[in-house]
Amino acid sequence: MEISKQLEPVQCEKRRLRREIAFAEAERRDTDASAARARFASLDKDPKTARLEKRLAELEPRIKRSSDAEDLPAISLQQREAFYRCE
Repeated sequence: MEISKQLEPVQCEKRRLRREIAFAEAERRDTDASAARARFASLDKDPKTARLEKRLAELEPRIKRSSDAEDLPAISLQQREAFYRCE
């Protein structure tokens, strides 16, 4: 859960950029879409972010198989709260 908290600002920025890219493509604003894609790529290239995202991807299956009945609701709540904080 700590890794998710560290990644939250980056994930919010990526979500915003995905929307921006989609709107720019729908409105045929190629320069705006290109700029947003470049920013998105730079976020992906950040070594610290990439390392945290890789670690989170490794841990997620293990967490989902957890035998503790309280783990999944707690994780789900954290993800929902993070999603709404981004808006």
